[in-house]
Amino acid sequence: MMALLPAGAWAQGFAAYITPPRFEVQVSPGQSLRQVVEIQHVGREKGNYRIYTNDWTYLPDNSVAFSDDLAPDSCRPWVAVERRELTIESGGRYRYRFEITPPPGTPTRECRFALMIEGLDPARVEGQLNFPVGGRIGVIVYASIGDAQPQLEIMRTRVTTINGKPTAVIDVRNTGNAHGRVEGFVNGTDASGARLEMAPADLPILPGETRAVAITPVEQDGKPAPDVRFPLVIKGQLEWGKNRLPLDASFTP
Repeated sequence: MMALLPAGAWAQGFAAYITPPRFEVQVSPGQSLRQVVEIQHVGREKGNYRIYTNDWTYLPDNSVAFSDDLAPDSCRPWVAVERRELTIESGGRYRYRFEITPPPGTPTRECRFALMIEGLDPARVEGQLNFPVGGRIGVIVYASIGDAQPQLEIMRTRVTTINGKPTAVIDVRNTGNAHGRVEGFVNGTDASGARLEMAPADLPILPGETRAVAITPVEQDGKPAPDVRFPLVIKGQLEWGKNRLPLDASFTP
């Protein structure tokens, strides 16, 4: 709704920059780990925020669904936040603290939750009543308990349509007990003979899941990534942590 209002017509609403956008940390059972997220309020008036935790689900379309209800085996009871509500002056920054304390004896696993930062100030439209328009940002936290690790493998390669274009995709399975991501650069050669530097999408693969990861050309010198003419051959090695995933495949729609 905020995007539909004319420029300059609204005031306040959600007016914050949050850093970092996610945390990937490690903590031992019975010990506390403190982390800090910085909230920068960029509104013209002081801003009011509510801060709380949510569980979340990563959907097949790579979107995230947040939930106030405790999920089965949720680790949110291990999380302590500095305060529930916060006021920041215009142009101000606040370093907000939260702690994760897994109970002693917690088995090796990954704790995942979202730190939700919600604006409490409604948008105001000139000459009209306040609209109940707010906003919120979820900062995703992955906390590896003990030595929890991902275990990734490529299950198959294929071509699918993304945003109206045929796209090379690898299906990656995670049989470990923590999330993982495939990274790195590989070499592609398309049907025209063009050589392309390519990279996987930055997507988390959660334990027990198989996730479709697109492999697309990398932008060079600020220029738009070139279109790919299939069939496409990709060769190289992707990475997850200190591990390698060899990739040598032909992609044909």
